[in-house]
Amino acid sequence: MSNPRVPFQMSDKRKPLPGPGGKRLIVHIVVPVENWRFEDPMPRKLLTPPHGQEHVPDIPNWSWAEYGMRCGMPRLLKAMTSRGIRCDACLNASVIDVYPEVAEAMLKAGWEFQGHGIHQRAMSQAGEAELIQQSCEKIKQFTGKPPRGWIGPGLKESFDTPDYLRAAGIDYLCDWVIDDCPLWMRTRHGPLVVVPYTLELNDSVIYAVEKHASPEQYDRLRYSLEALEPELAEGPRVITLSLHHHLNGVLHRIGFVHKMLDLLQRRSDTVFMTGAEICDWFVAAEGGWPKP
Repeated sequence: MSNPRVPFQMSDKRKPLPGPGGKRLIVHIVVPVENWRFEDPMPRKLLTPPHGQEHVPDIPNWSWAEYGMRCGMPRLLKAMTSRGIRCDACLNASVIDVYPEVAEAMLKAGWEFQGHGIHQRAMSQAGEAELIQQSCEKIKQFTGKPPRGWIGPGLKESFDTPDYLRAAGIDYLCDWVIDDCPLWMRTRHGPLVVVPYTLELNDSVIYAVEKHASPEQYDRLRYSLEALEPELAEGPRVITLSLHHHLNGVLHRIGFVHKMLDLLQRRSDTVFMTGAEICDWFVAAEGGWPKP
């Protein structure tokens, strides 16, 4: 089965787009803010259980995530607000109730709120449309406006997820990590924008899965920027950083978050944009939303 949603096209064959404000390096920072429920098995583990026996409550691995909310989030918020950078809060909607201080701090900082399910668990196809609606409505009640973007927990989707998202009023989706520029996606309810996200510069992949040393994400960003230079001469590109509170908010990595932000801000061609801002720039550059 070929890709049923986004027609294939090699990146060097795409029509060049005008950079937003004349800038060509679009930086998209996503901070997943997740509720790992105390009564559930942990979705990812720092410490594997003895003899491989799953145990609930999983105190060490729940504490890993809880530390990120208590100590990591203040560090990430300070790193961004001190530089005037707005991020995407990729939000499990239950965070609004369980961690209201965190939700209020992000709202005060002017971050964009994206849908990310209710809790940090992959959605099952049964009831998926209702869960999406519930998540979007919860964010709307808290922020005063519905979310425009979505990242699935674990980037998981069913065959129908994009259709459900568009029907719920979502404008853009970040699960499809297939290009360095936005793309149009087909759904049964009209077009959806694919805003670039990341696996290679995703701290969950780098630190929780591949288990690299603390400087790895900073090093990958430096090497990525070096490789991107000749492509930027041809047109704008999006580079995304994923910064989880329990991974990059810890003491031995937060310094590298500051180094990454400083590296990006020293460039004259950098513009920091939220997912909705990238979506709007792309739609305008394409001449508006295509007809369904």
